[in-house]
Amino acid sequence: MRINLHSIGTVRSLHQETSVTQDDFRQSVVDRASFLEKAGVGPQDMVLICHGGTTSFFADLLAVWWLDACAVCLNPGLTEEELSRISDLIDPVALLIADDQPAPNVTGIKILCPDSESTPATDTIAPSSSGLDAPAIILFTSGTTGEPKGVVHTFRSLLARVALNQQFIGMADMSKSLCPLPTHFGHGLIGNCLTPLLAGGDLLLISGNDIGTVSSLGKIIDEHQITFMSSVPALWKLATKVSAQPNQKSLRRLHIGSAPLSADLWNAVSDWAGTPNVVNMYGITETANWLAGASAADQKPEDGLIGKMWGGFAAILDEAGTVRSTGEGELLVQSPSVMQGYFKKPEMTAEVLRNGWFHTGDIGTISPDGVMRLTGRQKYEINRAGMKVHPEDIDLLLERHPDITEACAFGIPDEIAGETVGVALVAQSDSDVDIPAIKSWCESRLVKEKLPEKWFVLDEIPKSDRGKVNRDIVAGKCIGTD
Repeated sequence: MRINLHSIGTVRSLHQETSVTQDDFRQSVVDRASFLEKAGVGPQDMVLICHGGTTSFFADLLAVWWLDACAVCLNPGLTEEELSRISDLIDPVALLIADDQPAPNVTGIKILCPDSESTPATDTIAPSSSGLDAPAIILFTSGTTGEPKGVVHTFRSLLARVALNQQFIGMADMSKSLCPLPTHFGHGLIGNCLTPLLAGGDLLLISGNDIGTVSSLGKIIDEHQITFMSSVPALWKLATKVSAQPNQKSLRRLHIGSAPLSADLWNAVSDWAGTPNVVNMYGITETANWLAGASAADQKPEDGLIGKMWGGFAAILDEAGTVRSTGEGELLVQSPSVMQGYFKKPEMTAEVLRNGWFHTGDIGTISPDGVMRLTGRQKYEINRAGMKVHPEDIDLLLERHPDITEACAFGIPDEIAGETVGVALVAQSDSDVDIPAIKSWCESRLVKEKLPEKWFVLDEIPKSDRGKVNRDIVAGKCIGTD
């Protein structure tokens, strides 16, 4: 599908010190599309894009869409074994790399570098007959070390999410956006980049994984008069400590998502940013990122508060298996941005798309006024002698302790109780962790069943490149099962 290139803003990559004008960017898209068409890419073909976070990435992405092909956006850090596994599943016609990237040793696939190989287009590309329900993008949520799980979004679901995001955010807030996130998953790509870019906003790309960049975050915001950005709690835990605050008051809106946000960190970010319009966002790859949000400008921050739906409907599936508009249980959603399904996994798709609802796997509540709150994930729920414990509750409580930077609770198999609670802690850099004192502190704040029985102190909590914690990996690191 051909995105209207005349409505697109500018893209600049700060860490590569590159920027292009709108005219240059539009021409680059057309030139790359011409090159890819001559290389054999056509409508509904699968094209792997194995680079990101640059102006070239967005030119390649839009060129693939210009040909009505499907872009499979991958983590550039994948090993060749992981890349081969995904290639075998997808069966792509080509793999695109950047000009500063060595060609991977993956057999049976055409490797192309539009950066250095494309030339000015001389032929007109014929319009395609593919419709809005053709696959537009595949994003991988997990499984690159096992069986890959690719989320398929059509042009319809992708554009529906972008349009809803733009409606709820407003163009004035997105005039100059900053993205410190990777561009191979929904939060960074769809929410933080495509939403403002396709509305004509200017986009600045930085690396949120670089400590030097994060320590200069306030300066970057001031220098480029950033009005909007989004990131993950892990970045803000660091930025509020190592970066000076911005002082030019350009920030109009700031989003935080992809992991639980504590009320304390929420307030700290608002103080640092100089605006109350800090929004805790809820969204998942299967819904093309954001579904709901709660701003500290409208509601007092609290753990788990995610606000009201951004288009569509939400419901609760209670323990009796009844779908209700309010109450507590598994969160179900209906949205025009729900995925088409998991690539070549019809049974897995049928498990989550049932009776018109997408089953999120998240546990929470919906109040009579439609405000949603999350309490945990079904996947990580700890069953302690029949008592259901949400590890997120323990994380958020412990991170309020002055000696603790991060916490990650998890279940440990137990012959008598079924599971007991373990927790990994990261201490503040200038303090030692006094476990007995912390246990005593918890006893007045947690019911007995939620109190961790086993405590571990780590230098850091392992996270994915998206800033998410995998509790199974943390548990394995602590109890020796990894």
